[in-house]
Amino acid sequence: MGTLAPGAGYRRVGATGVSAAFGTFGELLQGVLPEEDGDFLVTLPVARWAMARFELDPDSDVLEVWPPHKKKAKRLTAMIMEDVARPAGGVLRIDSMLPEGKGLASSSADLVATARAVGNALGEEMPPRRIESYLARIEPTDGVLYPSVVAFHHRSVRLRAQLGSLPSMAVVSIDEGGAVDTVDFNSIPKPFTMADRREYARLLDRVSGAVARRDLAEVGAVATASARMNQVLRHKRSLEPMIDICREVGGLGVVVGHSGTTLGVLLDTAAPDCHNQLAAAAQACQELAGNVTVYRTLSFD
Repeated sequence: MGTLAPGAGYRRVGATGVSAAFGTFGELLQGVLPEEDGDFLVTLPVARWAMARFELDPDSDVLEVWPPHKKKAKRLTAMIMEDVARPAGGVLRIDSMLPEGKGLASSSADLVATARAVGNALGEEMPPRRIESYLARIEPTDGVLYPSVVAFHHRSVRLRAQLGSLPSMAVVSIDEGGAVDTVDFNSIPKPFTMADRREYARLLDRVSGAVARRDLAEVGAVATASARMNQVLRHKRSLEPMIDICREVGGLGVVVGHSGTTLGVLLDTAAPDCHNQLAAAAQACQELAGNVTVYRTLSFD
């Protein structure tokens, strides 16, 4: 229930909910397994967030979202309000550190932050499975609901496994430009053969074991293999040059936004020469693409 506020009309002040969700730098691994509903990905959480603030307005039935193009978040808000049979309006504001259309889970982070913020305002619990049930009705989604590296079925929006946490890494990245629509990308038929699907299963076993052992070299090797296999689906002209840069600076591997435009060299921030590696990688990336951004992966220990 709102409280009476002074002023013209004594408009009731509704509750406010605030929340956030982290993004990812592409995926450590993405492909199709040899099983029904085999599309999957393995997340690489990074220290960039989408933040959502929802102000409930009990005196209105109008929902607004800022910025106005965040229509999926507005749709999600309406779905939650309808689900709890709450006849009210409100204003949703999203502030994101994640560029859109680049493969950094910007849309997923928007939606997860929105669901949590709306739930907070309404006094509704929003456990991951409930949020997944909403998001499955909107679009394919990354596994940013979980404070962990996860294997996630993004098309059906369901968790496969929580793999654990990794030591923090730096990602020295470039952007090839343009933007990719997640829904459009996931409607493209996958050209992977049964042999490819079996290889993806082997890579999933490898990365699962690597995360459990905190083996960053193996994580980087799997990420590079996945990036190369994804070339038949979304080609990145800079992939092989980025692999060369990684080799020259002694990096762990190359990670990409499989459905985006970004590529990055993974570096172990605990390595004694990480600072020199990072500087060398950044200079080489600038010369290659004319742009460079450094991200830090999240560790949930």
